Amino acid sequence: MATPTPDDGVRRSGTTVWDESERPTGPVPEPGRPYPPGGVAAGRQLVAVHNHLRSELREIHVLVAQVVDASLDPGTARSHLNTMTMRQNSWTVGTYCATYCRVVTMHHTIEDQSLFTYLAAADERLGPVVDRLAEEHRIIHGVLESIDSALVAFVSGPDGAKVLREALDLLSDTLLSHLAYEERELIEPLARLGFGY
Repeated sequence: MATPTPDDGVRRSGTTVWDESERPTGPVPEPGRPYPPGGVAAGRQLVAVHNHLRSELREIHVLVAQVVDASLDPGTARSHLNTMTMRQNSWTVGTYCATYCRVVTMHHTIEDQSLFTYLAAADERLGPVVDRLAEEHRIIHGVLESIDSALVAFVSGPDGAKVLREALDLLSDTLLSHLAYEERELIEPLARLGFGY
């Protein structure tokens, strides 16, 4: 079975958007239970998708910091971005961040409409967990909206770089916390119930 990525507890932002102690947990796994290969693969796929989001988020932080600090010129940053998964024809900080936000939103929409519905129907004990995960998706959507505002501030105001860094820090905190919680709660049910993820 896949191993969930633990939340390291590191937070970049002084702002919080939810109380992590209020997160429900799902059923306790049965010791020694065998899992079918397809179910195990579904859990591994969830982790792989999340690891991709984590990796690109780290790269966004590095590149934005370097461009904002003028230690990296946009052309060099563009060359690096062209080797990443989400490529741009005409690189700007705003275009790349906006694309990342759309990818996260799309991923959450797929989970809300397919994965969570399936898991809640297959095991009603997962209802509180998937409800909380869907609620966190809505909150993350609000955080993603703040990235859009921060991008406007970045190009139009004297404190734009600070506002953008703060928005990215909050996105990192919320998204990384959420991904760790989701893996912790869903890898075992995916292994047990399967899903064509």
